[in-house]
Amino acid sequence: MKLGSSFGWLWSAYAVSTYGTWIAFGAFPLIAVGVLHSSAFAVSLLEAAGLAVAAIIAVPLGLWVEHRSKRPVMIAMDLVRFLAMASVPVAYFLGLLSYGQLLVVSVISGTASIAFTAASGAYLKYLVRSDHLLAANGRFEGTSWVATAAGPPLGGALIGLLGPVITVMADALSYLLSALGVLRIRGGDVAAPRDPAARLRGGDLLGGWRFILHDRALRCLFLNSILVGGLIMATVPLLAVLLLGEYHFPAWQYGLAFGIPALGGFVGARLSARLVKRYGRHRVMTVSGWLRSIFPLGLAFVHPGITGLLTVIIIEGLLIICMGIFNPIYATERLQRTPADHAARVLTAWSVSSKLVQATLMVIWGILATLTSPLAAIIISGVLLLATPLLLPKRRHLFDPEPALSAEDGIDVGESLPALRRSRTA
Repeated sequence: MKLGSSFGWLWSAYAVSTYGTWIAFGAFPLIAVGVLHSSAFAVSLLEAAGLAVAAIIAVPLGLWVEHRSKRPVMIAMDLVRFLAMASVPVAYFLGLLSYGQLLVVSVISGTASIAFTAASGAYLKYLVRSDHLLAANGRFEGTSWVATAAGPPLGGALIGLLGPVITVMADALSYLLSALGVLRIRGGDVAAPRDPAARLRGGDLLGGWRFILHDRALRCLFLNSILVGGLIMATVPLLAVLLLGEYHFPAWQYGLAFGIPALGGFVGARLSARLVKRYGRHRVMTVSGWLRSIFPLGLAFVHPGITGLLTVIIIEGLLIICMGIFNPIYATERLQRTPADHAARVLTAWSVSSKLVQATLMVIWGILATLTSPLAAIIISGVLLLATPLLLPKRRHLFDPEPALSAEDGIDVGESLPALRRSRTA
């Protein structure tokens, strides 16, 4: 399916910045430990505080992004992230780098990322026809998982050769390339009109959350996605402690345990649109949503040795395949249910909530692991995940096209998929 050259530039911009982010994955903790000699608590605080503070600062950004042309916002946010990241190697070579600067850069970069995500999502809704959104979201999802698989090994090699500070500079340059990609997009833009006489009220900042909670399907998807994401992310540091610390996996095996399964996300993203055409959106979303909540409990059977490594790879691979299928569907449903003049606020509210929940659950699960054990805390997360599919929306609440039969059945696939309108409200 051809989505046009403008989409191609937007996709390229996303790809280059995503690869840059994953190549530099882990660089900040390495700088904090190896260069600044920070404590373990300080390293944990760097991650959690960056998420939480950026999310809080980003609350008013949704309204700001909504009333502005989206491409200039994306370019500006890329430049902000470039300057923030580039300040780290500059300060290092001048002998001025500090833990406080890393914390500030983490907050600035996180805030700019939320604004960029809101602007790019709203622009994608404008740029791509509604009935092509699932294919477009599938390409973003597949790119994200390939970057997740390839980025950390490449980054590890780059860190080994040139050090973490130079790797951060590579991440900074990726944002500059992303800005150039957005700059190449030709055509119109979109900005919600604003009454010059209208005064900004405090309640306007909560408009994204109000819209989400007012729409039953969006409300269900919102609660499901932030809880699933939070419970899964809460166990990531604990898995590192369990595999590297208690089970003494070598670093390369730990990298394989999470690099190889990420390729499953690319497979799932490629399958997502095809499965929806054949079986319908609600059925595919429900099945993949249930499966992604079941597989994490299998981590209870992780143990030392090669068989334990294979257990992690298989479980994470199955989980990520389901996520690769589910995520483009729910992202498409979210955009189709949200009017263009609310898209930026809704996406900002979603990102802010997700990051706050992840930061909170990381802290809670860290305490839980201290009181019990990392494995026990991981099992508790897996048990709680089993209840999250109950929050998935019902069929009657979704924009669900009829499943299409394949050409092998003698029916034109295109005729069985009615075109969806560009935007719909609940």
